[in-house]
Amino acid sequence: MRGPRSSGGIFDPEARARRIAQIDEEAAKPDLWNDHKRAQTLMREKARLQKDIESYERPLRELKDAEDLLVMAEEEGAEEFGEEVEAALDSVSTLVESLEFARMMSGPTDAAGAIVGIHAGAGGTESQDWVEMLQRMYLRWCERRGFGAVLLDTQPGDEAGLKSTTFSVDGDYAYGYLKAESGVHRLVRISPFDANARRHTTFASVFVLPDIEDTIEIEINDDDLRVDTFRSGGAGGQHVNKTDSAVRLTHLPTGIVVSCQNERSQHKNRATAMRVLKARLYDFEMKKKEADRDKVEAQKKDIDFGSQIRSYVLHPYRMVKDLRTGHETGNADAVLDGDLDEFIQAYLLQSSSHKE
Repeated sequence: MRGPRSSGGIFDPEARARRIAQIDEEAAKPDLWNDHKRAQTLMREKARLQKDIESYERPLRELKDAEDLLVMAEEEGAEEFGEEVEAALDSVSTLVESLEFARMMSGPTDAAGAIVGIHAGAGGTESQDWVEMLQRMYLRWCERRGFGAVLLDTQPGDEAGLKSTTFSVDGDYAYGYLKAESGVHRLVRISPFDANARRHTTFASVFVLPDIEDTIEIEINDDDLRVDTFRSGGAGGQHVNKTDSAVRLTHLPTGIVVSCQNERSQHKNRATAMRVLKARLYDFEMKKKEADRDKVEAQKKDIDFGSQIRSYVLHPYRMVKDLRTGHETGNADAVLDGDLDEFIQAYLLQSSSHKE
């Protein structure tokens, strides 16, 4: 496995400029455009790097403008310049805060897209409904940020909801943001599936992987792979799939199993499943190297009491609280509608301070 390309942290514009020059060299080669997928990947990377450089240079320009205003105010003795200088400095401060937050997105895979998996835990039908609620929450968050999301695989619940779901998120730094969501999520509410209207506690686990396709080379031996095909599930009627288009891949050395049934084409489903498998294998290798870290140990816990990262309480009061950072809000409805930025930011700030 070859590691991901790194262009340095966001405070290293020189490294980003060098990478842009490398991309321009590759783009000048006629044969690059024979592979449209790779060409598009490189162009997206270039646009992201240019955006990073601009986010670094803009506060420097505005600070210089504020200094020029201050000099003019001192030379001319004009008090009205004071308000302009103050406004300019406030703008610079806001930009620097954004830059500091972006600095936390300098990991080797933070800029990548994400693959998100949600799995039901203890709680039966209640937990399967919780999986569907979490899926909606993350899809709404993607909409808010302008990220694209594509469902890759879903397993319907026995009575309602979903046993599991997997979807990809396409957007700059999608993994850098969503990695904050990995862990067990706990829901407390009056169950709509309980005729006696009792309060239930249920769990679901969220796993977030970097979508490392086109950035990391992972070789998979055909002899290590078992491929099974089956008929995709669906609502039935005229849209029912009458062919074995769904694909399940089993990586025999690690026991990792992935499946995809979103596409009508078996070929497309296999390609998507391979993409997810590569992300899982990359994550598997990273965890082997970091087995002594608490983050990895937390992901090995049961999907049950004592292992949750966040609680969503809808009864007898309404509150969402992150147990890692202590950040909480009483507006549970907004969170379940995708308002996650404050929780994500609190986690990333805490993680960054622990590294320093």
